[in-house]
Amino acid sequence: MNWNLTPDDRLLTDVSLWSADLGNLQGAVERLSPYADSFHFDVADAHFVGDLLFFPDMVAALRPQTRRPFHAHLMVEEPSKIVGRFADAGADLITIHCEVGESEAGRAIAGIRSRGCAVGMALRLDTPVAALAPYISSLDAVVLMGTELGVKGKSLAGNACERIGELGALLKSMSRRSRVPIIADGGIRKDTVPMLRAAGADAIVPGSLVFQAGRLEEVFRWIHATGKP
Repeated sequence: MNWNLTPDDRLLTDVSLWSADLGNLQGAVERLSPYADSFHFDVADAHFVGDLLFFPDMVAALRPQTRRPFHAHLMVEEPSKIVGRFADAGADLITIHCEVGESEAGRAIAGIRSRGCAVGMALRLDTPVAALAPYISSLDAVVLMGTELGVKGKSLAGNACERIGELGALLKSMSRRSRVPIIADGGIRKDTVPMLRAAGADAIVPGSLVFQAGRLEEVFRWIHATGKP
């Protein structure tokens, strides 16, 4: 397992390859590897969200191109059926959604652990943060959506920062705050990055913010330097 992104004084970057040039993902990974802390793969089954996105063979094809950790975010109804394939493909962190239900989440978490990968859990915007409580002891990361799931180019929801604060308090109450990073996903813009960091985010999932940047070194230096609250 190569997942080692723990909260520290830097704001970490889990770069979304959905925003890359999909015709040249290898080039995108090679170009951003000197700067990104990890790469984020959105996986969708056209059921949990209304789209089809990334698959294990693609992850496996990109794995030799970088030593950076790979994060597979499974926006699917039955993640337990595919976690093994993503682990075999080279994912280091596999995130499932809390909304799949307790039984399915339990099966998926067990499957991820059995493959030696780190376990993440994500929440839709309309799912209460408290829904994570039964799983906290089993998690290595939490992804909080700041926009509607499965869409790009949307503005950050008005309650996104408040939810990050709620999650930070929940993790602290369960003595997990120093070991479970909070990853903010969606609505990542130059004006929202400081807000998300101030609310308690340990990492962000940037897309166009970095892929459309003229000078990669500068934009990543700015993100990493955004102050810890």
